[in-house]
Amino acid sequence: MLLDVRDLHVEFRTRDGVAHAVNGVNFAVDAGETLAVLGESGSGKSVTAQAVMGILDVPPGRITAGRILFRGQDLLKLREQERRRVRGAGIAMIFQDALSALNPVLSVGDQLGEMFVVHRGMSRKDARARAVDLMDRVRIPAAAQRVRDYPHQFSGGMRQRIMIAMALSLEPALIIADEPTTALDVTVQAQVMELLAELQREYRMGLILITHDLGVVADVADRIAVMYAGKIVESAPVRDLYKAPAHPYTRGLLDSVPRLDRKGQELYAIKGLPPNLMRVPPGCSFHPRCPMAQDVCRTDEPPLYPVSDGRGSACHFWRECLHGPDH
Repeated sequence: MLLDVRDLHVEFRTRDGVAHAVNGVNFAVDAGETLAVLGESGSGKSVTAQAVMGILDVPPGRITAGRILFRGQDLLKLREQERRRVRGAGIAMIFQDALSALNPVLSVGDQLGEMFVVHRGMSRKDARARAVDLMDRVRIPAAAQRVRDYPHQFSGGMRQRIMIAMALSLEPALIIADEPTTALDVTVQAQVMELLAELQREYRMGLILITHDLGVVADVADRIAVMYAGKIVESAPVRDLYKAPAHPYTRGLLDSVPRLDRKGQELYAIKGLPPNLMRVPPGCSFHPRCPMAQDVCRTDEPPLYPVSDGRGSACHFWRECLHGPDH
């Protein structure tokens, strides 16, 4: 197993109280496998990724429990210097806002080359040559000329390709892509996702794809973990989940996606808002918004029930959901 996250808890201590951002998350990713982590904003997806990468803002963020095993080694027990060696060479991250993640006063060639200078001890000249190779690899036209350009001189799609090149530079075993297609138009989204999938196959990397867009992951993910209020509420192979969701929240997310066969119909929307993480309701955290909620949902927190081999649902009524309740 490449990455194995067990019972991860992350909290943020603020003046207003303690926000329980991640509450007992478990998942695993193997080499060559793609896990998509889905959920609305505030569900804990990015915080989970930051905890794995070791880039949480501490304070106010704090990992209070759990294990993060990378190739069998618990990353939470490493010193910061040892953890830094894992970042980039072992696990790399593609951030959602490329313009903010890239340094505006350095050329993209200098930023790509820095990885080789720091981690591989290369000369600036050799590092620049490797930067051009990487830009070619992610299909940036005229890479040899554009290597001296600055981030603002590239389009959003090209900047995201530079972020992918930066993540690939040290050939990591695992890449975490946090909303890699945000703010891109659908054509460029498709190109970026196709590029990621192709590079993953070539390098046989593990990939964690964090997104709120179900349409983005359908063709690239092997498995999906759906997060709500800091917990995984459903985990399933991608085809099983799309065919028949076993949690009302997942069903609501799927029904919210525009479809060609529903032209002219009103788009479904999940009622209400995600809970305040400082005041998560008792029982099932989704019950205030759930069309299937009953008394037991308001008092008893559901475990992740085994639905089938490799599939689980944190819903007391997962059987009824699986067979398609009416909204």
